[in-house]
This record gives sequence, C-alpha cells and structure tokens, in this order.
Amino acid sequence: MSTLPVSRPPRLMGILNITPDSFSDGGRYLEPEAAVARALRMLEEGADILDIGGESTRPGSAPVPPEEQQRRVLDVIRVLRERLPQGVPLSIDTTWASVARAALAAGADWINDTSAGLDDPGMLPLAAEQHAPIVLMHRSGTPQTMQQAPSYADVVGEVRDHLAARAEAALAAGVRECDILLDPGIGFGKTQAHNLALLAGLGRLVELGLPVLLGTSRKGFLGALCGHVAPHERVAATCATTALGVMQGVAVFRVHDVAANRQAADVAWAISGFSTGV
Repeated sequence: MSTLPVSRPPRLMGILNITPDSFSDGGRYLEPEAAVARALRMLEEGADILDIGGESTRPGSAPVPPEEQQRRVLDVIRVLRERLPQGVPLSIDTTWASVARAALAAGADWINDTSAGLDDPGMLPLAAEQHAPIVLMHRSGTPQTMQQAPSYADVVGEVRDHLAARAEAALAAGVRECDILLDPGIGFGKTQAHNLALLAGLGRLVELGLPVLLGTSRKGFLGALCGHVAPHERVAATCATTALGVMQGVAVFRVHDVAANRQAADVAWAISGFSTGV
C-alpha cells in the first residue's frame, strides 16, 4: 500500500467519475478507454493522486449498488495500476466496504468515504486491515436528503467535532493515525453560508493535527457566487478556494481541473513559504 503523504507542498487529487450522472462530467468517462485516457491526462497536468468513483454523490443522486460500482471501476483501476508510474496512489471513492476491498485488490491504495465509515460498519476495519489511507468526510444526511434545509448552530465547530469523533472511531478500529485524512464535506448538507464559513475556518480543522482534504471543485455554491455560471465555467472560482486552502494549511485538494489548480496551489504555496521565512 502507498504511504500517506502528509508533508507540504499540497497534493492534488484528480477526480475520475465513471458515472452517468455526476453533476459536472457525468457520462464522459463511462468507457474504460476514455477513463484511462482522462486519468493519464490529469497525471500529466500535475495530479499526485487519482480518485476513481462509480457512484455520484451529488445532491439528489440515487444510490448505486456495490456490484454496479465494481463493474464500472475495477477494470479501469487494473489498467491504471499497470500503466501509472510507481508510487502514484489510486483512491476508490465509495461508502461500501465490499467495493473498497475489491478496488484495493485490483490496485487501489486509498479509500475516500463520504460517510466517514458510517454507511458501512466494515469500512474502518477494512482500512485498518489493509493499512490503507482513508478520507473521512463530514456529510449531514444522505445525498438524497442532505440539502433539505441543513442547519447548524456553529457549522465549523460541529464539523470539526464530528470529524474528530470519526477519527477517534477510525483509530479505535485499528486505522493508523498516519492513514487518516479529514474532509469538511463542502456542499454535503450545507448552505452557501455554511460552505463559506467552513472555507474561512479551515485553519480550525487543520488544528486537529490530521491532514485536511478540500473538495470544492466546480460546486454549485461557487456557481451561485459567480452569477450562476455552469460547472465548467467555475474553474477560476475553484482555484480561488485552492489558494485559500493552501494558505490555511490544507494538505490535499480534490479537483477536476488539475492544471489550473496546480498553478494556484504552487503559487499560494510559494507565497506561504516566503511569508514564513522558509
């Protein structure tokens, strides 16, 4: 298994959705050849990790059975494992332990679980058994319900407490501390105000001492802020959040548009290092 990169500079996780219904690129990479070509392109553009998913988790999306998720992703993972340079991690984006296990056997290295191990009680023990890095994300409700009037008294504090609790659950299940990443779940059961508060408060999550992953790429709240532009027109807006995250200590950024976000991350990282005297 690949060891978890926790040191700076920040890493980019390229998104590969092998789905017909993802909000931004659904249907574009259903054919294995197209998916592999897209993955290799993102690697050329500066991706450090590739995140492969066979189920959309956009608001309102329907669950995809684990057997169908495996049908969509396993062949792509096998081909990429053969063709990628040594040491490039592949991540499986799923909340099902059976899908994660099959993906790890096919050549994946990481698990990206949008339920933080709550949907399937077998997920955390699997990560522990396989010594697999796992992303634990905050999500309020399910994709079907999460945007139905989400409410928090203190969104940053509540998300922080939830992630801390899920990290403790992972540790109790035997996951190594060095294999845990935390994701605030931008857009997953949050209003625009909640998303903005979380972005402004990323430093409070970083203070937990575990690497933070940020996923804002092309999301709807960015489109609303920029005049309700379409997903593919939200690249610059995404880059703004990447630069902001770098300055607050975020370790990994999950993005569609790798080349642009690579530039944003590298410039912000250079400024951050200069300002601290590095």
